[in-house]
Amino acid sequence: MLHPRTHLTADDLRAVADLEERVVAHDGGRLKIEWDSLRARSADPGGGPTTDLLWTAPDGRGVGYVGFDSWDGRTVELVGMVDPAERGRGTGTVLLDAAVQVCRDRGFAQALLIVPRPSEAGHRLARRLGAPLEHSEHALRLDAPPAAGDEDPRTTLRTATAEDLDVLADLLADAFGHPPTHLAASFAEGDTVAVEHEGAVVGTLRRPRDGASGGIYGFAVAPMFQGRGIGRDVLRRVSREFFADGATSVRLEVAVDNDRALGLYTSVGFRRVQTEDYYDLPL
Repeated sequence: MLHPRTHLTADDLRAVADLEERVVAHDGGRLKIEWDSLRARSADPGGGPTTDLLWTAPDGRGVGYVGFDSWDGRTVELVGMVDPAERGRGTGTVLLDAAVQVCRDRGFAQALLIVPRPSEAGHRLARRLGAPLEHSEHALRLDAPPAAGDEDPRTTLRTATAEDLDVLADLLADAFGHPPTHLAASFAEGDTVAVEHEGAVVGTLRRPRDGASGGIYGFAVAPMFQGRGIGRDVLRRVSREFFADGATSVRLEVAVDNDRALGLYTSVGFRRVQTEDYYDLPL
């Protein structure tokens, strides 16, 4: 039975977590479920738009799930899963059709379905809807503190403030080809970092913490300062700080065609755990 949710109960969270565990045990890799967002939705009283779709079996077990995450109100990312024992019965088709309707009802301009590269069923569902491949990313993980390396005293890290907004926005636009849409809002979380070299802001990243896992996102160094070891130095520092604070892993994502960044991350010790394809669902 399909259950649209505007609020996740404690039982819902357990059902999604149990389902994720079964799916990953069967398929390997990982699923890009934003658990910090799910827990925030659990604290929300609900009553707003649909944020999750949960499919339960007659015995109450969660056997299908789709979650919706948007950081700018325009583009939404969808991550879904179906219990391996329930596949081939049309559950995924019903979930995805319902998810597309939710995206239309909520007025999103773009919906990106995240499909793990090995998931043939996920790719078939995307193709059935005529969804083109928008881009692909490698999911990387670091499971131990990085080896010690040179630390340049001229490079410092500090929490970004509103006064950094313009320079960081320019850095991110240069790095990713489009201006950031949620940078100002991210400052409120306190996890956006300004990287300074000899007193000038030359880079930025976000370092959110989700339980036992740290994350590094939106990592950019100004082009004229690349190739000087600043990026590697910053990666080592941030990763070591996570592990010193009790994290058991650090995760990040990189576009599959960004060989330079991939080489940097793997040189620090990150390894690929999954490749994910992002399909642009027709709305």
